[in-house]
Amino acid sequence: MIWPGRSRERRMFWDLAADTWGPEERAAVARVLASGRYTIGPEVENFERAFAAYHGRRFGVMVNSGSSANLIAVASLFYRKERPLKRGDQAIVPAISWSTTYHPLQQYGLRLRFVDVEPDTLNVDTSQLEAALTPATRAVVAVSILGNPAALDQVRAFADRHGLAFLEDNCESLDAELDGRKTGTFGDLSTFSFFFSHHISTGEGGMVLTDDAELDGLLRALRAHGWTRDVPATAAIFDARGDAFTEAYRFILPGYNVRPQEINGAVGQEQLKKLPAMTKQRRANWQSFRSAFGNDARFLIQREHGRTSSFSFTIIVRPESGLERDDVFAPLKTADIGYRMITGGCFPRHDAIRHFDHDCVGDLANANMAHDRGFFVGNHPFDLTKQIERMRDVLDGLKA
Repeated sequence: MIWPGRSRERRMFWDLAADTWGPEERAAVARVLASGRYTIGPEVENFERAFAAYHGRRFGVMVNSGSSANLIAVASLFYRKERPLKRGDQAIVPAISWSTTYHPLQQYGLRLRFVDVEPDTLNVDTSQLEAALTPATRAVVAVSILGNPAALDQVRAFADRHGLAFLEDNCESLDAELDGRKTGTFGDLSTFSFFFSHHISTGEGGMVLTDDAELDGLLRALRAHGWTRDVPATAAIFDARGDAFTEAYRFILPGYNVRPQEINGAVGQEQLKKLPAMTKQRRANWQSFRSAFGNDARFLIQREHGRTSSFSFTIIVRPESGLERDDVFAPLKTADIGYRMITGGCFPRHDAIRHFDHDCVGDLANANMAHDRGFFVGNHPFDLTKQIERMRDVLDGLKA
């Protein structure tokens, strides 16, 4: 992937993403190559157990991307025994997230109700949840944007109060915390991404966490062809038969093949060991960025809610500043500083929305402002003091 302003031939002074693999990850890859087993197996299983334990959850199901994690998480809610979702049900979603937060919901026939975000946290405005509720509402999705925890406790209470399924998309906020509790532990299902630029990277990869044995079994069947082979008996999603041969090739759900590889699982184990230290450095960089830009009246930066794991640094160019976003982009490009849209911007603004059954609660003014006037620069698990200082110098020179 080529980021805005990034050359294929050289590194930028401050790029959006950085390699976090060291000799430990390369040794893990070598271990898998030496084993001769490359597809899903014990390395993936070990990573699933370690990742679930890190979050204090019962079950972890690894897949080949965070997008696939969202896909099978949504699908599993359609096949549970009690109160399964069905086509035509409504789901409340925040207006800002990545596209594959929304696509599985559309693909399974849900009607989406888009709710605005808070202008400073960029997370769902929970004061609008009750207004978004209708008799057809059956699910709510919360996304913690770019390492900053959403009001997940409030969304959890809202879901419980109205009997809604709660899907927590935590793909951008691994290791963030709310009241001492890790994000990714509030939803009935919580999803994570291990893409190259994320808090830990397995190259490509994702995970779904849950405490529900039935959902765990459904996720495992959906991950691999819809068959029973990887489903524990404790999931109780099918009745075993006597014929072991046919049982090994028994398909019970319309599933996929979104399995990870052993290399992904092996590297994930090493990255997870490094996660606390990497988060500590990301937070130190966040404090430096906040010191540099927190009192700049021209810009609105993300207000920390809970304890951020700081995926990146967001800036919204305030309308009253006299500046346009392009006024900022030009000097950043000259200074060799990468930038991009805040997550996926306001999703109803994208062409794909014509394929969705949806409506919007209000005018989504804050999401639109972030879409039109916002951007982010990267955060990495190493010291960014020089990069932040250069950006400060560059933006100090702007004239309205």
